[in-house]
Amino acid sequence: MSMNIFRLCGDMSHVFSIIVLLLRLRVARNAQGISVRTHELFLLVFVTRYLDLFTTFYSLYNSCMKVLYIVTSAAIIYMIRFSEPICSTYDKAQDTFLHWKFAVAPCAIVAILTHIFQNGFVVDILELLWTFSIYLESVAILPQLIVLQRYREVENLTGNYIFFMGAYRALYIVNWVYRAFNEPFYQHHFVVYFCGVLQTLLYADFFYYYVKSKAKGGKFSLPTAHES
Repeated sequence: MSMNIFRLCGDMSHVFSIIVLLLRLRVARNAQGISVRTHELFLLVFVTRYLDLFTTFYSLYNSCMKVLYIVTSAAIIYMIRFSEPICSTYDKAQDTFLHWKFAVAPCAIVAILTHIFQNGFVVDILELLWTFSIYLESVAILPQLIVLQRYREVENLTGNYIFFMGAYRALYIVNWVYRAFNEPFYQHHFVVYFCGVLQTLLYADFFYYYVKSKAKGGKFSLPTAHES
């Protein structure tokens, strides 16, 4: 994948979101309002997508970013699950989305059907897992958004973390458009397009209330279903 300003900004937005979340956990020393299930999904996304670390070298930048995403996702999960006093503040009662049943399993089924449609019954395990990771990433943020909806009032650093995660995906959409118009023989991948747009749309409601709260300078609160 070639580099351009939109991809670079998207990558930096993703990295910054991770830094903000790690800072949030280290400074506040609590995991209230954070969904560990979202990060378990993201870790599965990165592990299944970046198996090419063992087969293909693209660039030092590419390899470092892949390792960074895997390691930081694992670190966040460890901090929330096992690191005191953070793990004692993690509210399991609010983080109840059945991610294995309603995210991992459906995405695996759709990935298998997509792979069969594109390749017949010739199995390429790396390509299959890559396709699975694309579908799973599009819905991985759902547990976190549900937790925020239940808490309603969103802590500042948590809000910034979600905002930069959404900005990362939105910038990657611009990156795809830019490459389509500027790279000869650019190969379109409509599964990636569909999942990228879906993932960005999941953030749309959050973006609206995030920008609205920043403009007013007040606390960031999400409405209930009846208020929205």
